[in-house]
Amino acid sequence: MIQCLPSRPDRRSRARARGRRAARILLALAAMTALLSVDVPDASAEPPLGVTVTAAADGTAGRVGALFAGGLDGGHFCTASVVRSQDRDVIVTAAHCLGSPDTTFFAPGYRDGEAPYGLWKLTGTYVAPGWTDGEDPDEDIAFATVTPVDGGQADGRRVEDVVGGFPVVAQQPADATVSIVGYPSGDESPLYCANATTLFSETQRRIECPDLSGGTSGSPWLVDGALAGVLGGYEGGGTVPEVSYSAVMGDQAVELYREASDNG
Repeated sequence: MIQCLPSRPDRRSRARARGRRAARILLALAAMTALLSVDVPDASAEPPLGVTVTAAADGTAGRVGALFAGGLDGGHFCTASVVRSQDRDVIVTAAHCLGSPDTTFFAPGYRDGEAPYGLWKLTGTYVAPGWTDGEDPDEDIAFATVTPVDGGQADGRRVEDVVGGFPVVAQQPADATVSIVGYPSGDESPLYCANATTLFSETQRRIECPDLSGGTSGSPWLVDGALAGVLGGYEGGGTVPEVSYSAVMGDQAVELYREASDNG
């Protein structure tokens, strides 16, 4: 039997067909890649230093919450965050945010009117005598213990069990890069900004981050994920939204933290 071999034109035709199919596949993949690059943001991307954005709904933001007057309907006026402690129930904020502890409530991870990790009431406060007696801006950092508003959760977990907590550190370099997460009183989602800091004085640290307006007092200042201060101190944390301050985490603040952790 005579075997008919395909002619050259046939081979070229098939090659061209394969080429066209490959080209179509490549074009489709390119289009899909372009679409994904527009619609799906890069989760690992961080804004440039000194730029304020809405904080991602991640584990860090979950440990930070808004302080409310009387409950969620009372409006939020300051920011606080959970720190590691022996009894897993300690938060930190600015001392000037704890003027009415009996009617102050903490909502970690608060966003868009929702408190995904519940509402927590204060059970004790730890404020330096220098603030209590004379509102010394160098002592504008305080700790508090909290418990669920409903009197307890079925599984007995504390706030740190629910969202985790930041370790507390002291003695940071003068030019340490700090990340801040906080709630302006007019916003329903937290803001995030990171930037290098400078020492305004031996006891006060300064950072330039825009839009950190009223309500961000008490926001944690994080260095490599550890708490090194809170927004407050000089001028109550600053008189313009572009520049903020924090008292340097000194011996008195560390002692308050230890007391709250031991007695919580």
